Amino acid sequence: MAYPMPEPRLSHAAARRNRDPILTVLQSVLRQNDHVLEIASGSGEHVVYFAKALPHTTWQPSDPAPQSLRSIQAWCEHEDVQNALSPIALDVTNRHWPTMSLPVSAMVCINMLHIAPWEASIALFEKASELLPRDAPLTIYGPFKRHGEHTSLGNEGFDTQLRRDDRRWGVRDLDGDVLPLASNAGFEFETLHEMPANNLMVVWKKR
Repeated sequence: MAYPMPEPRLSHAAARRNRDPILTVLQSVLRQNDHVLEIASGSGEHVVYFAKALPHTTWQPSDPAPQSLRSIQAWCEHEDVQNALSPIALDVTNRHWPTMSLPVSAMVCINMLHIAPWEASIALFEKASELLPRDAPLTIYGPFKRHGEHTSLGNEGFDTQLRRDDRRWGVRDLDGDVLPLASNAGFEFETLHEMPANNLMVVWKKR
């Protein structure tokens, strides 16, 4: 749930809770001078936090929602982040993504796969394969099933709620669905990190 801040900034409690564990992984994944495209940046709280903690990288936030784009821009201005570009409107399911101002050398996607149709996951990997050069990292964070089973009762309940809200949504099966999708799109599985609140962070490299 998003809580209103001084307009137009939005704030998510989950973003504040998970930003440090995510940052720890990103510090080991991202390279000097990476230009990072963040998919589904939401409120923008993550991008300003990561950009300030990783000053050697440049961040391109994106989101399809106008309210989120306004919030991202407001957070960047409020925090005076110099290495985050203006957010761009990007819907992963639109095959014609906007032109990037810099070549993308890394991609990060946090908490999107389970609150979007499966077609969004397919489009994400396909476009990432087109945009990223060889050996570039693609990092995805969120809840996942393992071998068709939920990893916790909380995730099982969350999955039920998601599917009740929209039957196209739901916690994805990492082993049965996401890993094969990534491999078919030209990505090699690199590392898997267990995160707080029964989430996972998965890192692939472009083949």
